[in-house]
Amino acid sequence: MLADRNAMATIVVKDLAAARKFYEGTLHLKKSGPEIREAATYESGNSTIVIYESQYAGTNKATAATWNVGDEFEVVVRTLKNARVAFEHYDMPGVHREGDIHVVGDFKTAWFKDPDGNILNINNG
Repeated sequence: MLADRNAMATIVVKDLAAARKFYEGTLHLKKSGPEIREAATYESGNSTIVIYESQYAGTNKATAATWNVGDEFEVVVRTLKNARVAFEHYDMPGVHREGDIHVVGDFKTAWFKDPDGNILNINNG
């Protein structure tokens, strides 16, 4: 029923204007869908990300969206760092950290937050 359908990430924010600046300006996502005041829709590869205002923004303590950036991982980390994105550091069994990058064998991953505290992730998987 849903296996052949695309899913989308839906992320709640407190300040839509600040979120738009982050998702468009910092992450360079492309706006898509209708222009409405209450929400913004973005293209990300073949996926869609919707952001909208809610009083519950930033209360999710888990990863809200993940991007697999493959071989461009190091470049993406550096680009985000240059854009003043602060990376999160987590202690996890079997995982060591190289700077802001969490490493398990050949797998590399990094977490950061949007202006409302939503946890976002990139990896080389």
